[in-house]
Amino acid sequence: MKKEILINSTDFEKRVAIMEDDCLVEFSVERPDTERMVGDIYKGIVSTVLPGMQAAFVDIGLERAAYLHASDVGKDTGRDYDSDDEEEAPAEIVRKGKRVAIEKVLKRKQEILVQVIKEPISTKGPRIATEISIPGRYLVLVPDDDHIRVSKRISNWPERKRLRKTAEPLRPEGFGLIIRTEAEGKTDNDLRADVKRLLKLWAKLKKKADSSPAPTLIHKEAEMVVSMIRDVFTDDVERLLVDNREDYKKVINFARQVAPELKSRVELYKGDQPLFDLYDLEPEIDRLMEPKVWIKKGAYLIIEQTEAMVTIDVNSGRFVGSKNQENTILRVNLESAKEIARQIRLRDIGGLIVCDFIDMYSRDNRRRLYEEFQRCFRYDRAKRAINPVTDFGLIELTRERVRPSHMHRLSDPCPHCNGKGRVLSKDTMATKIERWFMRAKAARKFKNYHLVVNPDLAQAMADNGNNRVGRLMKIHKFSINVIRDTTIPLQEYKVYNADTHDDITSAYQK
Repeated sequence: MKKEILINSTDFEKRVAIMEDDCLVEFSVERPDTERMVGDIYKGIVSTVLPGMQAAFVDIGLERAAYLHASDVGKDTGRDYDSDDEEEAPAEIVRKGKRVAIEKVLKRKQEILVQVIKEPISTKGPRIATEISIPGRYLVLVPDDDHIRVSKRISNWPERKRLRKTAEPLRPEGFGLIIRTEAEGKTDNDLRADVKRLLKLWAKLKKKADSSPAPTLIHKEAEMVVSMIRDVFTDDVERLLVDNREDYKKVINFARQVAPELKSRVELYKGDQPLFDLYDLEPEIDRLMEPKVWIKKGAYLIIEQTEAMVTIDVNSGRFVGSKNQENTILRVNLESAKEIARQIRLRDIGGLIVCDFIDMYSRDNRRRLYEEFQRCFRYDRAKRAINPVTDFGLIELTRERVRPSHMHRLSDPCPHCNGKGRVLSKDTMATKIERWFMRAKAARKFKNYHLVVNPDLAQAMADNGNNRVGRLMKIHKFSINVIRDTTIPLQEYKVYNADTHDDITSAYQK
């Protein structure tokens, strides 16, 4: 598989695109006002402990208090790093039922060191954990731990055994180690150098934590470009293109320190055409906001993101296929599975996801779809769990969500529909206005009105075949002057007292 990384930088944002076989599969963007928080370490003050929820809120100096659940007290939460083997974790981590109650561990106004594991999403503040993990190139250093864990993605058992044996004498006293996927095949010297760098960083931030008043930021996780290179720039990447000289120097310096063999694959792009235009990525990025995604031969997906979950609907569309209906449906579902997996990675969708495939009668075909769906996620770096196809043709999965999806990061709710994607029809709005005048009639305060509405709504209400404004004036003995205003949204209206020109809209609204 051909894999490339493209880094585009301007004064206002940095963007990273990951290409697999000339297809965009991952996209990240960072702006000065929305820098990433996951991995940041804070010294905070416990503001509230809630035994009933087994949670606490911690002031870390941000606008919203951070949320700390009992399950994140003294346990490795994984974050963006490779997951470790649960069976090799401490017993108190696995047997959650025996965890100590949070009110016995934390007290109000207590100062604690925490790390952000999930960014603020919607109205929620950041989620934090008390166990600190410091990621390196090959290892993750875990203070106040004494275990060595190996990434599940290293499937070769002899290699797992070798890495564990290599890391054992390197583990500092009072620290645990998580061996990352990239450590596969690396030597004793590679791991030793990584441990040395991590210990030096820990000593620096521990000194700052001991001398700084809470709440305060102790350690800022590496910026997006550096962290992406640390986690993604591996032996399978053929080329890394950077269009900014400063970022190019950062990448070269990082590669020189941790992966000198990859330095020759880093290139500074000097072309006149913008880097993302060279790969025709801008239209693809623009389509990240659209709910409709076309697949081969006329089939398409509808992706709807809500607060509770994400639903993805598969439609055959214009795809007619062969004479055998079951085979046609299977082909559509298999193609859809590939595109769904790509879109989930590309849009950075997390949480609960329900995929509604076209119903298939054959159990063998359902199993084949499930296996293909799992295979499509083999390169996904986020932790996930996928359930088999249900009798209703649904595949349910959960995917690690540490930050808002690109739809929420790159767009704002519509000011007219408040993010619903729908507005009231003209007939509904006309009926609402009629009810307003009925209330005004009952109050018997005014008789002459200016009604300000959108021109389209005015046209609908004053249609010759059904002049609703004329009927209002005739029934209620009102004088209503309709004013067409192109600046007012279709689902809004204003009513003024024609004698005093006072805005009386709110007087009879319900």
